[in-house]
Amino acid sequence: MNVTETTTEGLRRQLKVVIEAEELERRLSARLDELKGKARLKGFRPGHVPKEHLRKVYGRSVMAEVVQQAVAETSREALSQREERPAFQPTVGLPEGEAEIDKIFSGTSDLAYTLSFEVLPQIEVIDFGKIAIEKPVAEVTDDDIGKAIDRLREANLRYKPKEGAAETGDRLTIDFVGKIDGEPFKGGSTEDAPVVLGSGNFIPGFEEGLAGAKAGEEREVDATFPEAYPEANLAGKTARFEVKVKEVAAPETPAVDEDFAKGLGVESVEKLRETVKKRLDQDRSQASRLKLKRALLDALNEGHSFDLPPTLVDNEFQAIWHQVTADLERAKRSLADEGTTEEKARQEYQDIAARRVRLGLILSEVGGRSQITVTDDEVSRALLERVRQFPGQERKVYDYYRSNPQLLAELRAPIFEDKVVDYILELAKVTETPVTAEELYADPDEDHDHAHHAHDHHHDHDHDHHHGHDHDHHDHKHG
Repeated sequence: MNVTETTTEGLRRQLKVVIEAEELERRLSARLDELKGKARLKGFRPGHVPKEHLRKVYGRSVMAEVVQQAVAETSREALSQREERPAFQPTVGLPEGEAEIDKIFSGTSDLAYTLSFEVLPQIEVIDFGKIAIEKPVAEVTDDDIGKAIDRLREANLRYKPKEGAAETGDRLTIDFVGKIDGEPFKGGSTEDAPVVLGSGNFIPGFEEGLAGAKAGEEREVDATFPEAYPEANLAGKTARFEVKVKEVAAPETPAVDEDFAKGLGVESVEKLRETVKKRLDQDRSQASRLKLKRALLDALNEGHSFDLPPTLVDNEFQAIWHQVTADLERAKRSLADEGTTEEKARQEYQDIAARRVRLGLILSEVGGRSQITVTDDEVSRALLERVRQFPGQERKVYDYYRSNPQLLAELRAPIFEDKVVDYILELAKVTETPVTAEELYADPDEDHDHAHHAHDHHHDHDHDHHHGHDHDHHDHKHG
């Protein structure tokens, strides 16, 4: 094997690898020897087929197999000898043309092929002790707990039947039959459906058409399906609903007492306050961590400058762009609707792709130098967390992940990233800064173009980049 470098341009490399005809012949002969004892050909006793006859019958197909194996082995050897660090699996360029291939297969020509790839850059890691970042912290106060419990009360309203006309906030219990052009449609009829006026849970015009209704009343209501309605056969169409109002009930906010607490799964009001405080503390701790991590990644991104493998950046960009366009198509929106142009959006996402690749390389470099690893137990715990998101399909999802190494690698990546981030944070200067809850949950990208942060959750490294928390709102799910 002879290896020469034919291209050196930035991080791009191309190697020319030559495997001599004699080496290919040696490999072919060894393979034919293996076949000799196994071949079954008419007119020959098993194990006694002459080697030259095997060459005549199987020579071309066996040589193709030999060439494939030789390329795989020599390409690995060539990279290892030169201590190359490819950023991705190199592309193999084999000879083309029947005449050239025939020469190789006949043993009259050497096999010359190319390896094209990009190498990982040399990264000079900055002194983490010089990184100064703030960790925003919002203390949970008694007032916060009270407001959270008030939201729980609003989320668990009780309804008391009333005689009068339905008003906004009232809950109607109805039967209805929907028709388009006089014909009932699938999914357009139901009984005992609860409708809270003003909730916006039904298609435009439906709740509005029930305003002022009384128990026992029958109405015809016209409502129009949105243009972006998921079922294409209904999108944009106006339906007429024959509605029978069976009950009108007014909302009542429950008192904070023992019955209310027990309805949420805890034994007392005091325990409810403790549980709510714990939830708020956990949520704010997570939000603080996200903001701190975002600040650290910003510092790492700004503090390092090195060439990026173009193909890695392009692959990352293509993945983002595919997701962005798919999301827009699903929502039946355009980039113009998002307040941007294709040229501007492409540049923004190119910048995001470059940031992710840069951070990915930095974190990988730091993790490697510091011998940070992810254990199988940590991956198993992450897998169990993922499996819990699919109730009723746990075994199926578990087996699917276990049989797919790429999916397991996707579980491993964020664990590795967080362990590296924790390592760097131990060395950096971190200052806790008191903030309000509103400041803690504020989106740092809210002043950017909408398109920039509407889709920026499509990434792996730098996965803190989006902040979708609704200020302390998840506490209403308690119980």
